Amino acid sequence: MHQKKGHKITILTRNSFLASAPNRVSGAFGWLGRDFLDFNKSVQLRDWDGGDLLDIVGSDWMGWQDDSLVGADVVVNLVGGYTEQRIMACERIARESLRLNPKVKHVIVSLMDEDLRMKLKIDRAKKCEDMLSENFSGVHCLRVQANDVQGACDQIVEVLDGL
Repeated sequence: MHQKKGHKITILTRNSFLASAPNRVSGAFGWLGRDFLDFNKSVQLRDWDGGDLLDIVGSDWMGWQDDSLVGADVVVNLVGGYTEQRIMACERIARESLRLNPKVKHVIVSLMDEDLRMKLKIDRAKKCEDMLSENFSGVHCLRVQANDVQGACDQIVEVLDGL
């Protein structure tokens, strides 16, 4: 991680309890283990609403904007899935960024069109990229290959190092 550069990283998650251990999630959702979080003290998990206020329980998500966007230099958008939820989450991040930190840089990561295959998914990825590009300067829209986690990480780090 970027500890040497002093970065503080907040990972927004729909459920930080589930995201913290593999035995709490299904194969459809990623997780960051306690070892990773203990080793990378600059990384924290933060609950948020994911752009869908109708599908959220509890109140742990409240205040995510102030906790994660105020003072942020960069927002890296890794929202998974290519359902309508992706667009809702992107809209929420964009709206709150404009309100609290309009000069923040954005990086959005999507799969390459060849990996998305369906026009509907391709259009949703493009809509999110366009939304950020139209509202912020210096947006980086990265396209990555499916299942190439290291390649995606390398692209993200290259962008971050260039900022």
